Amino acid sequence: MNQPMDYKALPTLATKATPEWKRYYSKNKKKLEGMDAEIHLLHHKISAKTNCLECGNCCRTLGPMITDKDIERIAKSLRKKSSEVMDLYFKVDEDGDMVFKSMPCPFLGADNYCAIYENRPKACREYPHTDRKKFYQIYNLSIKNAETCPIVYEVLEELIR
Repeated sequence: MNQPMDYKALPTLATKATPEWKRYYSKNKKKLEGMDAEIHLLHHKISAKTNCLECGNCCRTLGPMITDKDIERIAKSLRKKSSEVMDLYFKVDEDGDMVFKSMPCPFLGADNYCAIYENRPKACREYPHTDRKKFYQIYNLSIKNAETCPIVYEVLEELIR
């Protein structure tokens, strides 16, 4: 990435690249099963040069699944009861998952800083998932995430080179 990424262009860029990424996956699925170490290196290299605070797309657009433990941790950090935090910020969606009542994330500041960063939900801590074991199992999810996250976009682009 020689010039700064235009974060707003990610959906368009990812849509254009998707057919090539899918072709790569169909031709290299077996190979991908043994590539976690290489993919993790790409993740770390690209993450190191990506300023998430300049982007914030994930916090503005993706609603993570929230666990009971997440709610307890957030409530404790806010010095509120879990039930109060539930009522203020969360709802059960059509799939039965606990999610934010609204997006962008209610804890996202105008400066893209997270007000509960140290206690953010597990799904937020693990995003964008390009450093997880058995990456090949979430390859198709990563294609979708590339519309939002420049790290995922760049990892997939590097993979197919």
